[in-house]
Amino acid sequence: MRHCIYPGTFDPITNGHIDVLSRAARLFDRVTVAIANNAGKEPLFSPEERLAMILPNVAPFPNVRAMTFGGLLVDFAAKQKADAIIRGLRAISDFEFEFNMALMNRHLRPTIETIFVMPNEQFSYTSSTLVKQVAKFGGKVGNFVPQNVAEALRNAFAK
Repeated sequence: MRHCIYPGTFDPITNGHIDVLSRAARLFDRVTVAIANNAGKEPLFSPEERLAMILPNVAPFPNVRAMTFGGLLVDFAAKQKADAIIRGLRAISDFEFEFNMALMNRHLRPTIETIFVMPNEQFSYTSSTLVKQVAKFGGKVGNFVPQNVAEALRNAFAK
């Protein structure tokens, strides 16, 4: 069985993330959404809150599971016996960072491939950062994130 890891901070998960996930779920027998515990990014939501937001949105995919991780992605992928890492590329501006990360991961674990997947073009400008900025100032984010995430953002910024 072919298994891939779809890593990210997912703070919060967007419809673009879910689009990339759906593509990965068609390509691989198993997909693990790996929620990075990266405090350096100063996430709005805790890893547990992000996992709780993601779980109902991966339920439609029978071959997908979600979990949190810390440390090096390639070590996590090896421990999970993954064959590949899936990374979404929205625009050419994502490529340089992702390319360098893929090369470093290949250096650290040559047996784990990195595969770049482009989301549907309607999601090419959507990012978690932009969604949080819109939500922070009371803008509607329902077209960019699942309903449960839009509600979590409203609650987070209502405080």
